[in-house]
This record gives sequence, structure tokens and C-alpha cells, in this order.
Amino acid sequence: MSDSMVNAASSASANNPVPLVMLRKSMDIQAQGVLSLLAALPQAATVNPPNLGQNVDVKA
Repeated sequence: MSDSMVNAASSASANNPVPLVMLRKSMDIQAQGVLSLLAALPQAATVNPPNLGQNVDVKA
């Protein structure tokens, strides 16, 4: 999202809601893109044996 779109939306009055609608639409499109990218990520495979990472040593 560019600064010019934010400036245009912030200066929109009640008579001209088009910049605000365009800003909301561009934010929706960006959110959909991020969700599709996150959905495309592969699931992390556990490569450690199950006994690793179960205990925390609090004495240093």
C-alpha cells in the first residue's frame, strides 16, 4: 500500500468516498494474498526424536 493511497483516503470527504473504498479494496486484496501465501507454506516436519525438547534446564 502506498502513502499516496493513504493520503488520498484520509482526505476523502463524505461527498467523495471513492479513495476510501479503493484503500479498503486494496487492503482486502493484500490480505487475501497473504492468506494464500500462508496456506501454500509446507507444514514443518518434526525431525527430532520425541524425547528431545521435553525438558528445560533452568540451572545455568
